[in-house]
Amino acid sequence: MASLSMTRAEREAFLADLHVGVISVEEPGRAPLAVPIWYDYDPAVGVWVLTESQSRKGKLLASAMRYSICAQVETGLYKYVSVEGPIVEIRASDLEKDRRPMAHRYFGNEFGDQYVASSDSSNSQVYVMQPERWLTVDYAKMAG
Repeated sequence: MASLSMTRAEREAFLADLHVGVISVEEPGRAPLAVPIWYDYDPAVGVWVLTESQSRKGKLLASAMRYSICAQVETGLYKYVSVEGPIVEIRASDLEKDRRPMAHRYFGNEFGDQYVASSDSSNSQVYVMQPERWLTVDYAKMAG
């Protein structure tokens, strides 16, 4: 049977495509926090997410300084990419550089602008992760 793993190009294209990810971050004394999140990916930069610095997620990210994220397609022939690595940058998010592009990515321009206008993201930060370990499966490879 052929490998169901994705090539580097396949996994990077999949991760860069539009999916809601599930981020997992260490939480001492408990199971890891695992919640849905918007993300973006560029092989030259890494994976980045936005969240409020004082939220549970933001505090855990700053403490753990690493996270994993999993994106998947549930319909048709199942496939997923899961990646983990260290946080290499934490910075205040910028409306035009970070928040608006992320909202446009997930909602499109019109609804993305409405979302940005209705949300208070004054304490939002960007958490950039450099991928170290990848897990991938693409069941479409079984079909040839």
